[in-house]
Amino acid sequence: MNAEQKAHFSDILLDWKFQLMEEVDRTVSHMKDEAANHPDPADRASQEEEFSLELKTRDRERKLIRKIDKTLELIDQDDYGYCESCGIEIGVQRLEARPTATQCIDCKTLDEIKERQIHG
Repeated sequence: MNAEQKAHFSDILLDWKFQLMEEVDRTVSHMKDEAANHPDPADRASQEEEFSLELKTRDRERKLIRKIDKTLELIDQDDYGYCESCGIEIGVQRLEARPTATQCIDCKTLDEIKERQIHG
């Protein structure tokens, strides 16, 4: 992968991370603003459910941010774009679709087939 491609993927990943971090900030602000001790149990339950869903979403995004950080480290170490399973190049089209991909399409497909066989 040449320097221009590395810069391109770094920019994509940094923009993605920035958007996720903004969303985290919005969630924190929203939860602070909306946190109220509603006297009605149904209102309280609805608010708690809403907060629970938001926190689950933020948790998934937090994991994605970690994955983005690991991918940025791979770019810095010149290891980005290679399959962690077989070592071949992942391919620019796959990386465009999924910049945090760590496996080529063949290895990923095999992993998914094995996963389905194990978990039915």
